[in-house]
Amino acid sequence: MIALRSLLFVPGNKDNMLNKALSCKPDVFVPDMEDSVTHGEKHNARNLIAQYLPTIQKAGIPIIPRVNSLDTEWAVDDLTSVVGPHIYGISIGKINSPADIKETAEHLSRLEKKAGLKEGHTKIIPWLESAKAIMNSYEICLSSTRLIGVAFGGEDFTHDMGIERLEDESEVSYARNQICIAARAAEIVALDTPYFLFKDEEGLRENSAAAKQIGFKGKFAIHPAQIDGINETFSPSKKEIDYALKVVKVFEEAEKAGRGSTSLDGKVIDVPVVKRARALIDLT
Repeated sequence: MIALRSLLFVPGNKDNMLNKALSCKPDVFVPDMEDSVTHGEKHNARNLIAQYLPTIQKAGIPIIPRVNSLDTEWAVDDLTSVVGPHIYGISIGKINSPADIKETAEHLSRLEKKAGLKEGHTKIIPWLESAKAIMNSYEICLSSTRLIGVAFGGEDFTHDMGIERLEDESEVSYARNQICIAARAAEIVALDTPYFLFKDEEGLRENSAAAKQIGFKGKFAIHPAQIDGINETFSPSKKEIDYALKVVKVFEEAEKAGRGSTSLDGKVIDVPVVKRARALIDLT
């Protein structure tokens, strides 16, 4: 399984940005054919991304292009242009039901066969961006073994709901929590919506920390300057690792003494706490 902390969007119709991306080190490159590309540039973005894929792949970073949604005229051509040995998977917008994933997977199977790839080679990260998608989130997360993660699209979700996007994000708290729970239950990762104030480093870190606290495991970046902040937030800190090691140590000592729980710094340490500590250590 690849790391999915930072996923960098790169507008697919800008060759200078595709070139610039090669100097960046996110966990994943996401050449974009969807929201960052105007209708008149869709064809250009598709062709430019297909042209650049072999070059981007040489950077040694997984590539997961974002294609247009199934309800558009561009989706099938987008998939046709990128499916092949150079990409790890695809990200697809505005998925509303398991049927949408099934249709996407059928397209991928056909294109993989044509490219001489093993069926299932191409992974999927769907975007859940509507009320219907949130209500169907668990079923969507379970709908295909191709899914490695699921992304929340805050802007499109608030548009679908007809509500204002708020600075404290209270208007999307239910949707974000629902996606995290559904993804965890399906044993895939939840990925958070981008933070659009790309010059606000402190705001990004606070936003990412809040996302991590409810179960998101990574976040999409819209600017290279966001990569380090996202990676640091979604990686265990030295303080967290040191504390986890202490938790495991005192618990193991308690076990040897025949006790099923103990304490550390005034807090009870029992089996669930130790499981969480060991899971964190495993991430290092």
